[in-house]
This record gives sequence, structure tokens and C-alpha cells, in this order.
Amino acid sequence: MRLTIPVAKVLSALLAEPEAPRYGLDLMRLTGLPSGTLYPVLHRLQAAGWLAADWEEVDPAVAGRPARRYYRLTGEGIRSARLALAELRALVPSELAGGADPAGAPAW
Repeated sequence: MRLTIPVAKVLSALLAEPEAPRYGLDLMRLTGLPSGTLYPVLHRLQAAGWLAADWEEVDPAVAGRPARRYYRLTGEGIRSARLALAELRALVPSELAGGADPAGAPAW
């Protein structure tokens, strides 16, 4: 998996709560990525086996909105994402990792 900044942002957002399913608009808000960037990243992660996707069981007429597609990291995705982000952080000198969160990790 090629780790671009958009991929790193999506993985970081998903790893914040690895067991929590996330839908597209939620991930757009968390990452700041537009849909035209987010959905190709999600597709690549799913094709790599890092991400599972399922449609919610909801009646759109009752809910007043379309059904959402929920994404969550697979076990392999959690392991691979943690490793990939750790390797990326190791490459970034600490003085360049501005915007770090309180734990000292870059804000990707």
C-alpha cells in the first residue's frame, strides 16, 4: 500500500477508534478530505484487505436519508496501518512534524 498523505489521514482517523464503523461523511469531516479524494482511498484500502465495508440495514423512507456504507479496519488493516504510520512518523524529523497532537504524534 502506497502511503500518501490522504491515506495516512484516513488510516489515522480509523485508528482513533479501530472498532468503530465510520461512514463517508464522518470520515470527510475527520480528515478534511473531499469526497473525490476520500472514496478512492477507501476503495484502495478495501482492495488491499485493510478495510471492510457494509451497508447499514435501514429503511431510507423511515430514516429520512439514504442508507450509509460503514467502513472499519480489518484485523490485518489495524496491524498494517499501525506499522505503516509508525514507519512514516520515524521518517519525519520531529521539528517538521508540526501540528502534533498532545501525545507527540503528527496530526495526519
